[in-house]
Amino acid sequence: MSTVALSFLRQNLRRVRPIDLGIPALILMIMGMLVIPMPAVLLDVFFTFNLLAGLVIITIAVATTRPLDFSSFPIILLLTTMLRLALNVASTRVVLVEGHKGSDSAGKVIQAFGEFVIQGNYFVGFIIFAILMIINFIVVTKGAGRVSEVIARFTLDALPGKQMAIDADLNAGVINQETAKKRREEIAQEADFFGSMDGASKFVRGDAIAGVMILAINIIGGLIIGIGFHGLSLAEAGKIYTLLTIGDGLVAQIPALFLSLATAIIVTRVTTPQSLSEQTSTQLAKPLPLFVSASILLLIGIVPGMPHAVFITLSGATFGICYLLLKRDNVKIAEQVEQQSQVLPPPPKELDWNDIEQVDLIGLEIGYGLIPMVNPETGGQLMSRVKGIRKKLSAELGFLVPAVRIRDVLTLEPNSYNILVNGVVRASGQIRPDRELAINPGHAYGKLEGLPTQDPAFGLEATWIAPSQKDYARTLGYTVVDASTALATHLNKVLRENAADLVSQDETQQLLDKLAARFPKLVENLVPGKIQLSVVTRVLQNLLAESVPIRDMRSIVETLSEESAKTQDPDELTSLVRPRLGRMIVQNLAGVQDVLPVITLEPGLERMLQSAADQTTAGQTAVLEPDLAESLFKALRNGAAKTQEQHECAILVVSPSVRPWLAKLLKHRVGDLIVLSYSEIPDDQAVKVVLTIETQSKQQ
Repeated sequence: MSTVALSFLRQNLRRVRPIDLGIPALILMIMGMLVIPMPAVLLDVFFTFNLLAGLVIITIAVATTRPLDFSSFPIILLLTTMLRLALNVASTRVVLVEGHKGSDSAGKVIQAFGEFVIQGNYFVGFIIFAILMIINFIVVTKGAGRVSEVIARFTLDALPGKQMAIDADLNAGVINQETAKKRREEIAQEADFFGSMDGASKFVRGDAIAGVMILAINIIGGLIIGIGFHGLSLAEAGKIYTLLTIGDGLVAQIPALFLSLATAIIVTRVTTPQSLSEQTSTQLAKPLPLFVSASILLLIGIVPGMPHAVFITLSGATFGICYLLLKRDNVKIAEQVEQQSQVLPPPPKELDWNDIEQVDLIGLEIGYGLIPMVNPETGGQLMSRVKGIRKKLSAELGFLVPAVRIRDVLTLEPNSYNILVNGVVRASGQIRPDRELAINPGHAYGKLEGLPTQDPAFGLEATWIAPSQKDYARTLGYTVVDASTALATHLNKVLRENAADLVSQDETQQLLDKLAARFPKLVENLVPGKIQLSVVTRVLQNLLAESVPIRDMRSIVETLSEESAKTQDPDELTSLVRPRLGRMIVQNLAGVQDVLPVITLEPGLERMLQSAADQTTAGQTAVLEPDLAESLFKALRNGAAKTQEQHECAILVVSPSVRPWLAKLLKHRVGDLIVLSYSEIPDDQAVKVVLTIETQSKQQ
């Protein structure tokens, strides 16, 4: 068991990189410094390391062009603060325990810093150190904390607006999906960074307060221990412990000041492609402000009683810098003029095929008032609705419905939209994103307060109501949907009506390839051996144009394979395919019913239409006498309306030879009427004739 454990341990240790152990080791070291006594030599090493870390951090802060380029700064600030506090605890322990032995008892670094500041005068050294603490605590730390707090609040408040701007650019086609994702990640990181900086600045402030308290503890505790336990005189104890305390505080506060200044630099930076040095030098090197400042300094210098040499010297130096800057600007202007005179405008770019944009197969143009409906992060549900429509239609129609390209158009009204198929507007409408659409299905009672309108999909009477009225409207019998659902329903209707335009030879080939994966022999040598791909595509388009799904590709291909030797005409092949799909057609129209209600034509009228069909050549539409045609259309419209009033589907059944051209003739004149042939109704399907059509001409 032990061997297995050791083997498991060795395998996991191999996966650990040395860099992954750095932060955990630093944290363990900090915790150890808080409780384990440290020798003076080791304190020198850690104090030097702390000073080095402060220098590195402030150098990086100055060279950084964007705050996010130093995104690890908050956690580094926390770790360095804890390291410095741990050093303060360790040095306080050494000062209080070993301080009576002399000024070098706490290490050479503390002694050197203390002697450098004191310079033989302990009172002056103490004042200098106090001033340093005040600068760090009152000026730098407090200011950086306030700036961090304000920036964090403003960044979080601006987050929704930035996200909406990204979505608007994406919908307008200015940026792609990858760029939009990257920009969203950047603004999220920016919000997290400034939020973390707001909290990290509190660590710096607490560190400054802790420094003051440690200073008092070292001096008071040192005097008590030195006089009470080691028998030192007041003067001797004050000399030793004041030097050690000031040295200890100074060696800790200088890196603390570096970190406080780095924090202030980071949070006060404006994001530019320049470093801090480049930014300040570019913006300060202005001839006019320097000239005015040098002139004022010169006037002060000639006032009696002033140190003339200092003022006049600095004024002259400033005038010299101003002259050099003016000379530099003149040279740049001359070079620019010369370059502009030499450089010829580039010739106009020659047109190529990349300048020709292909139209989107399915497009949705929206006004700027509907943009929030597209953004899921602001509660917009339109994208999910459109995705659901595509999934549902693809399953019902039998092919993959292409993606919908959504873009905002400034020329549209704010709440308007256009639905495009192959770049052509097929439908349009207006919706209210802030309201609910209450649709009257025909049996609702009572009126609603709101904006009267019509359902954009089916033209039913409707009202835009406030969301608070939704439940009340449903109790009155209204169908209530939100604006996204209303638009998606309209899109669904348009795509169903134009499904034939969405299928090309590419989609046909994909359907055949998918069928070949299951039935290889069925598709083998079909295209182009027996039939052209264009003919198959046309048959599929004919079926979709007549609202017949193409899910049963097996039956369609079998029929085409069998009948291709007789004819290659797409319309004739479509008429031969439909009977094979008869059961699916009937079920889609009337559902699973025992009896199918149908409308028929009077035998004499049907013989008349049959005669007109027999006299028509292939590829042409039969021509009817105008009076007969008008009378027929009127009778069929009335018959379809009567059938629908009985809540039944209006289905006209005619002979197979009449159905193709009669269906085309009636498609745009009697839109609610479905035309079937006798051969398309399954043999076991019971049929009930609910109406027989007679024209006025026939009656006469």
